[in-house]
Amino acid sequence: MTNPLDFTGKSVLVIGGSSGIGNGIAQGFRAAGADVTITGTRPDAGDYLEAEDSDMRGLAYQRLDVSEAGAVDAFDWPERLDVVVLCQGIARYNREEFRREAWDEVMAVNLDSLIDCANAVRPKLAETGGSLIIISSVGGYKGLIGNPAYAASKAGAISMVKSLGLAFGEQGIRVNGIAPGYVHTKINSAFLGDETFQKGVIAKTPRGRLGLPEDMAGVALFLASELADFVVGQTISVDGGIALA
Repeated sequence: MTNPLDFTGKSVLVIGGSSGIGNGIAQGFRAAGADVTITGTRPDAGDYLEAEDSDMRGLAYQRLDVSEAGAVDAFDWPERLDVVVLCQGIARYNREEFRREAWDEVMAVNLDSLIDCANAVRPKLAETGGSLIIISSVGGYKGLIGNPAYAASKAGAISMVKSLGLAFGEQGIRVNGIAPGYVHTKINSAFLGDETFQKGVIAKTPRGRLGLPEDMAGVALFLASELADFVVGQTISVDGGIALA
């Protein structure tokens, strides 16, 4: 019997796969046999070797800064694409997102670039009957007192999964999403680095711990596999149950 989670011979691209959740997902697909390309904003892969939330082993690297005008259009996309994961994201703290400049920065990366990338990969995914996975956040389902742009952008990403699920489904492309909960990565270190806050989060999480990038990888593998062939337009919360509290 063929293993549905064997991605040998498949081509996977993870935008924002150089660190954090994206890197964990990329390594998950690599371990499952896929040829994986990741992107990051730094000039080359060597610039991430000392980052504590980056594992560059076995991954091909290309630079892409989705915040730069024209960068997505100019990007050298892999010849074949079976799975594309959009995991780019930024946040601005200390209530900076209430300023229009910071709001626009966050929206450009977290929401605007999603449709740019989705449109760019659509023809290649149509050729393979592939899968597009958009990473959002459980923050998209609630208010975030200091991060209105981040919350709004993630809510938009969750809605986009539904719309693209309909639109891209016409070409045999399955679009789904993952909404991570609290995962201790670089982007979240501003608040999860606070021991008191972190203990409070863990106390409210039924699983009794913070999330790990590999937790997201398992769900991404499922969504990209034939096991999820009838799953379209859904965003799965992977949060250890904290949304239930």
